[in-house]
Amino acid sequence: MAWILVVVAGLFEVVMAYSLKLSDGFSVPLPAAGFVVSAVASFGLLALALKSLDVGTAYAVWTGIGAVGTAALGMVLLGENASPLKIASILLILCGVVGLNLAGGGH
Repeated sequence: MAWILVVVAGLFEVVMAYSLKLSDGFSVPLPAAGFVVSAVASFGLLALALKSLDVGTAYAVWTGIGAVGTAALGMVLLGENASPLKIASILLILCGVVGLNLAGGGH
């Protein structure tokens, strides 16, 4: 159950970053409100998950989901560069997250 919380928290982190971009420096109210709501949800779910998970591994998974999800969203929805190096770097982040889990960082 705790890992589900981390995954959902990571997805809220993606929404948080996307909302922050759309808020244009907090000058657009709806995306700015979306940022606040998703930030509270993301950190709240992560805090709940940390009651039973190792902080290092859970935090790495959370940030990994956020980084990979935000980079992918930027490439797909915002037309950001999708170079081979960028995609390879995203894959390395995923490998690191999987490696941490395989190393026994979770319960």
